[in-house]
Amino acid sequence: MSYQIATIAELEQHYAQPSEAALAKETPVINATYRQLIEAAPFVAIASSGTEGLDCSPRGDAPGFVQILDEKTLAIPDRRGNNRLDTLRNIVQEPRVALLFLIPGFNETLRINGRASISIDPDLLAGFEIFGKRPVTAIIVKIDTVYFQCARALKRSRLWDMDAQINPQSLPSAGNLIQSVLHEFDQEAYDAELPERQAQTLY
Repeated sequence: MSYQIATIAELEQHYAQPSEAALAKETPVINATYRQLIEAAPFVAIASSGTEGLDCSPRGDAPGFVQILDEKTLAIPDRRGNNRLDTLRNIVQEPRVALLFLIPGFNETLRINGRASISIDPDLLAGFEIFGKRPVTAIIVKIDTVYFQCARALKRSRLWDMDAQINPQSLPSAGNLIQSVLHEFDQEAYDAELPERQAQTLY
């Protein structure tokens, strides 16, 4: 007996029909209410795919860092990072992306699916300037659909509960994580220099 589901019909046998509200909450544009969530969010995860595989990458900044250009279009600054360019490479090859917005203390999340492109428009990038520094590029997302996700996942995870927070010292440091793959890596030197390097290169 196989316990692997192989068809959509088999899958649907194990679940109830979605409620009317679950279907009706989806919209092809950013309405005034959904706009409030985007403007309040300091964090978004971007999922993408390309010939080299899948990627889900975090983006974060002050609330409102994702600009709403119009009811169908978003712009996300690509701030300094590790220069792997996983998300950007994927977008060049395959424009479909999915976004998940998180707002600290708020248990609903916002999901957007759409098609992305990469812009070097100097006027657009100037609008993202912080401390005299502009992002190299911006990700433009043309929206296909917008909808919110109910609070169950964040409630179960207790993501925002202070008494559920994990002591960072109980987990591997960034240097430890690299050393777990590159065994000769100087973890202690890397961790010692990291706070100052991050402070100097945040933007």
